[in-house]
Amino acid sequence: MGQNGAGSEASALSGADRLIFEQVKVAARAAEEKKAQGVVVLRLSAITEFTDYFVICAGNSTRQTQAIADAVIEELKRIKARPLHTEGYNNAEWILIDYGAYVVHVFTEESRSFYDLERLWRDAEKVEI
Repeated sequence: MGQNGAGSEASALSGADRLIFEQVKVAARAAEEKKAQGVVVLRLSAITEFTDYFVICAGNSTRQTQAIADAVIEELKRIKARPLHTEGYNNAEWILIDYGAYVVHVFTEESRSFYDLERLWRDAEKVEI
Protein backbone atom coordinates (compact mmCIF):
# COMPACT_ATOMS: atom_id res chain seq x y z
CA MET A 1 0.00 0.00 0.00
CA GLY A 2 1.40 3.49 0.69
CA GLN A 3 2.05 4.86 -2.82
CA ASN A 4 1.52 8.48 -3.70
CA GLY A 5 -2.02 9.62 -4.34
CA ALA A 6 -3.42 9.00 -0.85
CA GLY A 7 -3.04 12.66 0.07
CA SER A 8 -4.72 13.94 -3.07
CA GLU A 9 -7.36 11.23 -2.61
CA ALA A 10 -8.51 12.62 0.74
CA SER A 11 -8.40 16.25 -0.39
CA ALA A 12 -10.82 15.56 -3.26
CA LEU A 13 -13.49 14.20 -0.89
CA SER A 14 -16.28 16.04 0.95
CA GLY A 15 -16.16 16.29 4.75
CA ALA A 16 -18.27 13.20 5.44
CA ASP A 17 -16.52 11.22 2.70
CA ARG A 18 -13.13 12.26 4.08
CA LEU A 19 -14.10 10.97 7.54
CA ILE A 20 -15.16 7.63 6.04
CA PHE A 21 -11.95 7.41 4.02
CA GLU A 22 -9.89 8.12 7.17
CA GLN A 23 -11.69 5.26 8.93
CA VAL A 24 -11.02 2.96 5.97
CA LYS A 25 -7.31 3.85 6.23
CA VAL A 26 -7.34 3.08 9.98
CA ALA A 27 -8.91 -0.31 9.25
CA ALA A 28 -6.38 -1.15 6.52
CA ARG A 29 -3.42 -0.09 8.65
CA ALA A 30 -4.68 -2.05 11.67
CA ALA A 31 -4.89 -5.15 9.46
CA GLU A 32 -1.37 -4.54 8.15
CA GLU A 33 -0.03 -4.17 11.69
CA LYS A 34 -1.34 -7.67 12.44
CA LYS A 35 0.54 -8.96 9.36
CA ALA A 36 -2.55 -9.34 7.16
CA GLN A 37 -1.71 -10.54 3.66
CA GLY A 38 -2.70 -8.66 0.50
CA VAL A 39 -4.60 -5.73 2.01
CA VAL A 40 -6.74 -4.21 -0.75
CA VAL A 41 -9.17 -1.30 -0.61
CA LEU A 42 -11.89 -1.11 -3.25
CA ARG A 43 -14.08 1.95 -3.79
CA LEU A 44 -17.56 0.71 -4.64
CA SER A 45 -19.52 3.96 -4.47
CA ALA A 46 -19.61 4.36 -8.27
CA ILE A 47 -21.02 0.87 -8.87
CA THR A 48 -23.29 0.07 -5.90
CA GLU A 49 -25.28 1.85 -3.22
CA PHE A 50 -25.00 -0.55 -0.28
CA THR A 51 -21.49 0.53 0.77
CA ASP A 52 -18.69 2.84 -0.36
CA TYR A 53 -15.59 0.72 0.34
CA PHE A 54 -14.40 -2.81 0.89
CA VAL A 55 -11.23 -3.51 2.83
CA ILE A 56 -10.13 -7.04 1.90
CA CYS A 57 -7.28 -8.97 3.50
CA ALA A 58 -6.24 -12.43 4.61
CA GLY A 59 -4.58 -14.17 7.51
CA ASN A 60 -2.53 -17.36 7.52
CA SER A 61 -4.81 -19.11 10.02
CA THR A 62 -8.20 -18.70 11.68
CA ARG A 63 -6.41 -17.50 14.81
CA GLN A 64 -4.72 -14.77 12.77
CA THR A 65 -7.95 -13.75 11.03
CA GLN A 66 -9.52 -13.29 14.47
CA ALA A 67 -6.50 -11.26 15.64
CA ILE A 68 -6.76 -9.06 12.52
CA ALA A 69 -10.51 -8.56 13.06
CA ASP A 70 -9.94 -7.74 16.74
CA ALA A 71 -7.26 -5.17 15.84
CA VAL A 72 -9.48 -3.51 13.22
CA ILE A 73 -12.41 -3.28 15.64
CA GLU A 74 -10.21 -1.95 18.46
CA GLU A 75 -8.46 0.68 16.35
CA LEU A 76 -11.73 1.94 14.91
CA LYS A 77 -13.31 1.96 18.38
CA ARG A 78 -10.53 4.40 19.43
CA ILE A 79 -11.88 6.89 16.91
CA LYS A 80 -15.50 6.24 17.94
CA ALA A 81 -16.41 3.98 14.99
CA ARG A 82 -18.33 0.85 15.92
CA PRO A 83 -19.47 -1.95 13.60
CA LEU A 84 -23.13 -2.26 12.77
CA HIS A 85 -22.76 -6.01 12.35
CA THR A 86 -20.10 -8.70 12.46
CA GLU A 87 -20.37 -12.18 10.93
CA GLY A 88 -18.16 -15.24 10.81
CA TYR A 89 -15.93 -14.51 13.80
CA ASN A 90 -16.25 -17.93 15.45
CA ASN A 91 -15.63 -19.89 12.26
CA ALA A 92 -13.02 -17.28 11.21
CA GLU A 93 -12.70 -18.44 7.60
CA TRP A 94 -14.35 -15.20 6.45
CA ILE A 95 -14.96 -12.49 9.02
CA LEU A 96 -17.17 -9.67 7.78
CA ILE A 97 -17.22 -6.44 9.79
CA ASP A 98 -19.90 -4.05 8.52
CA TYR A 99 -19.53 -0.36 9.32
CA GLY A 100 -22.24 0.74 6.88
CA ALA A 101 -20.18 3.02 4.63
CA TYR A 102 -17.45 0.39 4.44
CA VAL A 103 -17.10 -3.34 5.04
CA VAL A 104 -13.96 -5.09 6.22
CA HIS A 105 -13.49 -8.67 4.97
CA VAL A 106 -10.87 -10.80 6.72
CA PHE A 107 -10.34 -14.17 5.06
CA THR A 108 -8.12 -17.17 5.42
CA GLU A 109 -6.04 -17.47 2.23
CA GLU A 110 -8.12 -20.47 1.11
CA SER A 111 -11.45 -18.67 1.60
CA ARG A 112 -10.16 -15.53 -0.08
CA SER A 113 -9.20 -17.54 -3.16
CA PHE A 114 -12.54 -19.36 -3.15
CA TYR A 115 -14.78 -16.30 -2.82
CA ASP A 116 -12.48 -14.02 -4.87
CA LEU A 117 -14.19 -10.72 -4.06
CA GLU A 118 -11.60 -8.82 -6.10
CA ARG A 119 -12.79 -10.69 -9.21
CA LEU A 120 -16.49 -10.30 -8.35
CA TRP A 121 -15.98 -6.55 -7.82
CA ARG A 122 -13.37 -6.08 -10.57
CA ASP A 123 -15.17 -2.95 -11.82
CA ALA A 124 -14.48 -1.23 -8.49
CA GLU A 125 -11.60 1.22 -8.23
CA LYS A 126 -8.57 0.02 -6.26
CA VAL A 127 -7.56 2.74 -3.80
CA GLU A 128 -4.03 3.24 -2.54
CA ILE A 129 -3.75 3.86 1.19
